[in-house]
Amino acid sequence: MYITITPQKLGENYNQSVADFVAYLEKENQDKTIEEQNHFFNHQGEQFNPKDVIKDIDSNTAKLKKKEPKFYSITVNPSKQELKHIQNDTEKLKAYTKAIMEDYAKAFNRDIDGRQVNIQDIKYYAKIEHERTYNGTDKAIRENAPYHKKIVRLKNEIQKIESGDIHKKQQQIKRLEQEAPHKINGKMITQGMAKEGVQSHIHIIVSRKDQSNTYSLSPGSKYKASEVELNGKTVKRGFDRDQFYTNAEKQFDKQFKYNRNFVETYNSRKLMNKSPHLYYANLIGLPSSEKAMAFKLLSNAGVKVPIPNIP
Repeated sequence: MYITITPQKLGENYNQSVADFVAYLEKENQDKTIEEQNHFFNHQGEQFNPKDVIKDIDSNTAKLKKKEPKFYSITVNPSKQELKHIQNDTEKLKAYTKAIMEDYAKAFNRDIDGRQVNIQDIKYYAKIEHERTYNGTDKAIRENAPYHKKIVRLKNEIQKIESGDIHKKQQQIKRLEQEAPHKINGKMITQGMAKEGVQSHIHIIVSRKDQSNTYSLSPGSKYKASEVELNGKTVKRGFDRDQFYTNAEKQFDKQFKYNRNFVETYNSRKLMNKSPHLYYANLIGLPSSEKAMAFKLLSNAGVKVPIPNIP
């Protein structure tokens, strides 16, 4: 499970409205019948019109400054192992989304009218997608880039040739396409190409303001939990991302009876970034069956695991 929270993109080149993001999330519904489409949903409904989503998010921005995010994007990316466990079931992904949004609300260190923030305060719209395409940040695209660059140059040269041996350059292009390290069904992977296998993931648009358009609830707060004096009153503030990410994993495991391996946990990824030596020590110390599965999962993910000398 890999979850990200990102603020609305701001600046001269970006729209203040959520409209562009909603349009992006509708791309998978193109050329599909109503029955085949995946729709926006939340705790209040299962089939929201994109225009209504835009109107509701854009109108819920009271007292926010132009340079402040009006909404956040949460992306929930189950692993292939997790998707296989739930048989890539869209309804299960929807139920899971609703459950973790309750965890999202609990991660705020905020009171509203003397009570803790809860799901009824959160204005959000979620959408399941089942496809992904390759982009410039993917390893396959980066490693294919030198071949792609040469192919583009050769194609440009062919366009300029009025007479001569075009066939030779076409053969060079064919050879480069064959030599590229990453291919799908024999075809070199390029940007925009659909990825193989199950790719289901969840996009969630969540308003910066609460349902009443009164309180600001920012998951981008630099505080996990703190208090500040405001107008003579003590006000709680903060959002605990670690708590949210960890509870999202626990929710999946509980909801679907999933036996999570050490290397699949958020805490293990944090440990890997903070202390690789300690991460590998924990990995080597796992029971034999779990350790074997851990190495298999890492190998399937394309992670090379060096075995350090651990005292």
